[in-house]
Amino acid sequence: MNHYFDDNPISESKKVKITTTINNQNYSFISDNGVFSKNQLDYGTKLLLETLPIDNVDGKVLDLGCGYGPIGIYVAKNTTAEVHMVDINNRSLELAKINSIRNKVKAKIYKSDIYSNVEGTFDFIITNPPIRVGNAILYNFLFLAKKYLNKDGQLWLVIRKKQGAESVLKKLREKYKVEIVNKSKGYYIIKAIIVD
Repeated sequence: MNHYFDDNPISESKKVKITTTINNQNYSFISDNGVFSKNQLDYGTKLLLETLPIDNVDGKVLDLGCGYGPIGIYVAKNTTAEVHMVDINNRSLELAKINSIRNKVKAKIYKSDIYSNVEGTFDFIITNPPIRVGNAILYNFLFLAKKYLNKDGQLWLVIRKKQGAESVLKKLREKYKVEIVNKSKGYYIIKAIIVD
């Protein structure tokens, strides 16, 4: 079976154009088979971006599991932050590069199996994590973030209630100071900060 979190999707490439509005700004993305939410911007991602206090985002930002690029591109377009975008999926990375050019932004886009090729630390890690990979990998997304966040860094994520938001929140609270910043249609927008 083919998943969007595979290195090389086996599904036949069939590119599609997505147009969407985020915080009253128009964006155009190229998507394809074998990537997450291929036909439209995922509601959770849109909610995450429209909740993120973009005026306070600066420094270095990691878009973890970038897919075709909406999170990193939105941040790069609206801030002066140094944006890094990583994914394990080669097709996603190709699209993220195409979409960065389409939307006239600059970002460092490279392959990484979660944090395997990530170097340095970040002020923000922002992710719509791949829930279907199972808890072991999901928790690596969330808890290894501590090693890659600066002292006052923030982890932002979106997760659906029916996909285990409550159990993820319980786990997160063991390691972070956690705030539910927004809720809509069963999606939770969560901010997590390292506790000293």
